[in-house]
Amino acid sequence: MDISSMIIFLRSAQLEEKKQMDKFPEIETNRLVLGRLSFNDIPKIIEYAGNEKVAETTLNIPHPYQEKDAIFWINSANKGFESKTQYTFGIRTKNEDKFIGGIGLKINNRFQRAELGYWIAEPFWNEGYASEAVKAVLKFGFTEIKLNKIYATHLVENPASGKVMIKNGMIKEGELKDHTKKGGLFRSLIQYRMTQKEFENKN
Repeated sequence: MDISSMIIFLRSAQLEEKKQMDKFPEIETNRLVLGRLSFNDIPKIIEYAGNEKVAETTLNIPHPYQEKDAIFWINSANKGFESKTQYTFGIRTKNEDKFIGGIGLKINNRFQRAELGYWIAEPFWNEGYASEAVKAVLKFGFTEIKLNKIYATHLVENPASGKVMIKNGMIKEGELKDHTKKGGLFRSLIQYRMTQKEFENKN
């Protein structure tokens, strides 16, 4: 392949990639829009995810949180969408288009299951936004991706996250003792689930 053909090929591949990325799903709820993360979100991601209180309540958000962490998160989300192994949504308010957090599904295609994860910026806690976003993503996972099971875990020290899961009809499966490690300490997790049949029965 000569240089001219190579340039044409690369441009075509870039256009096709952009075309595919433009198809990223958008979910609307009463108050929220869940959509593709943007590099324009980086300042707010750093500000909100950089809050130590947010890091304390989640397993995978480091502290301190830096620009490279936000870039890594967005790139991982894009790659996951391309491979159909991950759907990561930015959570934004519908009326003001404010970025307030993230939510996503990490998919195991072999077993048609996914792990649900989410976080909300501290200024927007106790407003029901997490529950609203979780409800929408559960529906998306079961009706659009045709998953058989969605599960989620939360740190034992963060029972508020468990309340969000319970409110959306997820069922406690058990406690995973000393299952992971954060801040140099072994941490226990509580796991919840919902299956396709449980979703159908609930709805």
